[in-house]
Amino acid sequence: MTKLLQKALEQVSKLPEADQDAIAAVLLDELRSEKRWQRAFGRSQKTLAKLADEALAEFETGETSDFFPLPPPRGRVGVGG
Repeated sequence: MTKLLQKALEQVSKLPEADQDAIAAVLLDELRSEKRWQRAFGRSQKTLAKLADEALAEFETGETSDFFPLPPPRGRVGVGG
């Protein structure tokens, strides 16, 4: 266990039981969520890599455009006038 986690758990241990249980529930939920994301991305790595390769190829051949194009620059406000 890291020192930071140990320090956090020491602080949590000083809280009322209901608060400790609430924090424990959040922490356990976060760990379950992280496992779900790891499984989901683990199964989709080949697909994601293929899509990234396709997107890069389209970019390199000029087949892409800015999603949010910037407006043309305007003159400086309050200068010379």
